[in-house]
Amino acid sequence: MAKPGLRDSDVARARVIPIGGGKGGVGKTFVVANVAVSLARRGLRVVAVDADLEGANLHTCLGVEHPSSSLADYVAEREEDLQKLMADTSVPRLSLIAATHANISSSQPSQARRVQLVRALCDLPADVVLIDLGSGTHPAVMDYFMVGENGLVVITPEPTSVENAYAFMRAAFYRRLRLAMVSLDVRKVVAMAMDQRNERGIRTPLDLLREVQAVDPTEGTRFVEAMQSFRPRIVMNDVQSRDDIRLGFSIRSVCRKYFGIEVEYVGYVNHEDAARRSVRSRTPLVEIEPDCDASVYLRRIADKLVPKESQ
Repeated sequence: MAKPGLRDSDVARARVIPIGGGKGGVGKTFVVANVAVSLARRGLRVVAVDADLEGANLHTCLGVEHPSSSLADYVAEREEDLQKLMADTSVPRLSLIAATHANISSSQPSQARRVQLVRALCDLPADVVLIDLGSGTHPAVMDYFMVGENGLVVITPEPTSVENAYAFMRAAFYRRLRLAMVSLDVRKVVAMAMDQRNERGIRTPLDLLREVQAVDPTEGTRFVEAMQSFRPRIVMNDVQSRDDIRLGFSIRSVCRKYFGIEVEYVGYVNHEDAARRSVRSRTPLVEIEPDCDASVYLRRIADKLVPKESQ
């Protein structure tokens, strides 16, 4: 029997937005916290979920000290009702599900448990659910990234961050394809393509498309549909120059030309000394410095992720 997968039927009634990055240290949690506050201040019911069970710190950024319960309780099956894990924050209409107290020997849930978790997230009493993902390309991270709205990838203008962002989006796309393909032979080709040194020389999604079409033209059509529906969004964080800002457009062009993937560049956040102070004070930047440039840009990103006309 095939393993359960995360498919469109699991997509939320609430607007679910997973936010990830190819590597740690890009400011992913900083963006999640500030976008969450910005949306809650607009009057939306927001739940910020820390899914980084191996490096939880969203509670710190939101000023919630020592959460009494967390997502780890759901993973360990100590709690089945995800709503009972929601903690209040200092911001009205903003709740947090922390990820503290994880079992370090087995922090990630099984795939079957992940499917249950996704469905539970979709049923939360919220207008928007933001999922703060862990770094890397663990299958759990990839599954969460494919839930709900097209996910957001946070990138800094550094070669390592850009390289890891490409790897992250590529891995998420291939994970999506494996779930979309029906033919076992095609699934094997997709699995093989995930090894960048594979013997068939498949390096990009476009290379893979040609292989799939040769194996099964019908699956080739399904492949194209999956490719067209995969539209990740990116944010450039901690930019300090015009070149840093333009890098977001360059990444979008590379994804289109070499990967055949359409990426939306939703904005950037400039380098701000106050950002570090906000983290140290456990208060989101949009709260302590609402008029600084970075706060303005963060609110603009929030408005693009959840347009006001959609409320």
